[in-house]
Amino acid sequence: MDTGLETIKERLLAKRKQYDEYAFTKEQLYALWAFFDLAQEFASIKNFYRLCVLIPKDFFNCESFLYLVKEDNSTELMASSEKGLFDPPKKVNIPLTKKYLKDNSRHFFPFIGNRKLLNLIPVNHKEKDLLGILEIIADSLSPQEVFFFQKYANRIGYSLHIKLVIDQILEHIRFVNDLVADIEHNIIIPNMYYRYLYKQLHKKIDQLNQLISNLSKEESFNLKKFRKDLEVLYEELLSSYQQIEKHYENNSLFLESLLRQEHFKEGRFVLRRKPCRFAKEVIETQLERYRKRFEQAGITIDNRLGGVPEDEEFIIAVDVGLLSQVYANLFSNTLKYAQEVTDEKGKKVKFISFGREIISDYFGPGRDGIKFNVFSTGPHLSPEEAKKLFEEGWRGKNTNGKPGSGRGLYFVRKIIELHGGVVGYEPTPMGNNFYFILPLKAVRHTNGELN
Repeated sequence: MDTGLETIKERLLAKRKQYDEYAFTKEQLYALWAFFDLAQEFASIKNFYRLCVLIPKDFFNCESFLYLVKEDNSTELMASSEKGLFDPPKKVNIPLTKKYLKDNSRHFFPFIGNRKLLNLIPVNHKEKDLLGILEIIADSLSPQEVFFFQKYANRIGYSLHIKLVIDQILEHIRFVNDLVADIEHNIIIPNMYYRYLYKQLHKKIDQLNQLISNLSKEESFNLKKFRKDLEVLYEELLSSYQQIEKHYENNSLFLESLLRQEHFKEGRFVLRRKPCRFAKEVIETQLERYRKRFEQAGITIDNRLGGVPEDEEFIIAVDVGLLSQVYANLFSNTLKYAQEVTDEKGKKVKFISFGREIISDYFGPGRDGIKFNVFSTGPHLSPEEAKKLFEEGWRGKNTNGKPGSGRGLYFVRKIIELHGGVVGYEPTPMGNNFYFILPLKAVRHTNGELN
């Protein structure tokens, strides 16, 4: 026999007895039934907040407010029966309590979460499992009414906790789907470059084998020619090895920054900021990866764009792995879409330029920004295209059949916004400038002085 049935049967009998003791009025029962039905009908968390404050208003003519407790012990007003949803929530100061509290006509009913779900949705404040507070406005409430509203608040807490768990699960699923697309775009597709590198390496090995074979066949051995051929082959092999090593190191950096444990725990990218020499550790590292490919595509490099002198380096606290992928995406786009133009002297040119400049008070008084530019030659984008550049999955009309997923600039926007910055595009003489601006907080020059 299923012993679990007996356990549940005992709880059912106990609940029936409790319901008799509750002695809820017809209107109170209707209110609870309406809450249970509509809490399931309205899937979104915002409509759930609206429902929570409308039940007391419509059934008992009591104005009500719904507050949630945040991790830093602050409280936020989510909705009221008079004004509806507060989006964004409004910071307020109310007492944190796990017991019913009356303050003149203000009645505070705390609600907790489902303790079995706390490991999924941890509540990290001093009251531990306190999720929020329902406030009822009434001149007076009878003990029976206080009991009812506390039960109603409890039902809010349990239902809310389940909805928060569902939202977190959906958020994690969306993040994983996005992450798979980012790995494909930033790791798997660029990894095809290995095939080219291995073919080059195989070609050099064949040349070495041919050199050895010729050595055994030649009757008159020319040491000078042999040494020269060997030196050339050595340099080419060394170059191939260095390219493979750089590609490996870069992929390892990208994989580490994309597959961190905290990303999956939070369901979003979590930054690991560290002070770095941005030009050397981020820009130049990625430039070296693309330098040979730029040369092969006939793209020259000019790194003088921007208002900061080349020898004035900044140390900025950023996530090196994720910012490196930002530049990898921008350089990759240049490789695919840069086109030849005619300069002011009538000469055909095709180049990439990059740099940085300080923008005073960009983020507000005393909050400067540092703008990083990546320019490439080619026709300007239309205003309509420029508005959609950083949207997920969007690709321009001038792709010329080049393969792409439309994720590169979307990824750039995600990572820059995580750093508190903004992204943008601007048409400039001879081409297009893609840029991002980061807050220039306390940074240190390479000479050690704090700026």
